[in-house]
Amino acid sequence: METVDVIIPTYRPTKRLFRILERLHAQTYPIQRIILINTEESYFEQLIYGTSVEHAFDLDRLFENVELRHIRKEEFDHGGTRRLGVALSDADLFVCMTDDAVPADTHLIGELVSGLSGDGVAVCYARQLARKNSSETERFVRQFNYPEEPCVKFERDRERLGIKTYFCSNVCAAYRRDVYEELGGFVEHTIFNEDMIYAAGAVKKGYGIAYRPSARVYHSHHYTGRQQFRRNFDLGVSQAKHPEVFSGLKSEGEGIRMVKQTAAHLYRVGKKEQIPGLIVESACKYAGYQLGKHYALLPRKLIDACTGNREFWNREFGESS
Repeated sequence: METVDVIIPTYRPTKRLFRILERLHAQTYPIQRIILINTEESYFEQLIYGTSVEHAFDLDRLFENVELRHIRKEEFDHGGTRRLGVALSDADLFVCMTDDAVPADTHLIGELVSGLSGDGVAVCYARQLARKNSSETERFVRQFNYPEEPCVKFERDRERLGIKTYFCSNVCAAYRRDVYEELGGFVEHTIFNEDMIYAAGAVKKGYGIAYRPSARVYHSHHYTGRQQFRRNFDLGVSQAKHPEVFSGLKSEGEGIRMVKQTAAHLYRVGKKEQIPGLIVESACKYAGYQLGKHYALLPRKLIDACTGNREFWNREFGESS
C-alpha cells in the first residue's frame, strides 16, 4: 500500500479546520501525516485557545499525526508554501487541500489514490460540492466546473478542451511523488494558479490529469464583486506571467459559456432575480481578469488596489512588507 500525506496551508483558520481533521482521521485509506503550513502563528493560537472545553473537540486526538509549521505572512506563496509542505513529506503520494475544503465522506483519500492508479496519471483532483447555504448560482457553477462524469486529460485533448485540458484544483488534489520530483515540483514564486501551471507541465511531458467525481469535498464561496475582481486580477497576472502555459489558450470563451448556461438555469428554475447579480459578478471577473493580463502596463499603486495578494508584489519588486 502506498503511503499518503495530506498538506494543508492555513491562514486565519476557523473551527472548520477541526471538522476537516475529524474527517481525515476517519478515512478508510490510512493517512500517514497531515502537514499544516500555517501563516501567522497568532491566528492559529487564537483558534486553539479560543476553543472552550464545552466543544466536543479532543484536540490531542485531532492533532496526534499532525505536523505544524508556522510561517510569516510575507513568506506565504501559493507555489512556494506548498513546495515547503511537500519537502516535509516523505510519502509516496501527497494530497494538497485548502483549509476550507471539508471531505464529504470517509472515502475521499481512497478515491483519489484510485484515480492516480491509471496509466500515466500525474495528479487527480476531486469534485467540489456547494455547501447547503450556497446560492443557486454557486450551486450551478460548481456543477458546471465539477460534473458527475470522470475523465483523464492528455495533451491530445487540448484542441477539444482548450484551457480546461490543464484545469486542476489544489482545493483537493492528489499527486504522485515520483512524477512531482521528475517535473521539479510547484513553481517557486507565483501569485495564483500553481496547480494549473503544474498540471500543464505534466501534460506537456505526456502525463494525464485525472478528475475523480467520486472523491468529493464541500467547498464553495460567496464572493463580493470586489473579491471576484481581485481574484480574477491575480488569475490574469498568473496567466500573463506564464505564456509557456497559457499562450494561445483563451479562457474567455469558456467563461462566456458558463455565464450563458448559468443564466439559462436561473431562468428555468424560477430564480430570475439572481440574473442581474450574475451579470454584475461576471463583469467584475472579466474586468479584473483583463487588467491582470495587462498588469505590466499598470503603475504599482493601481496594482496594489487591484490585487488580493500584496505580499507577492512586495517580493516581486524586492520590497519588505
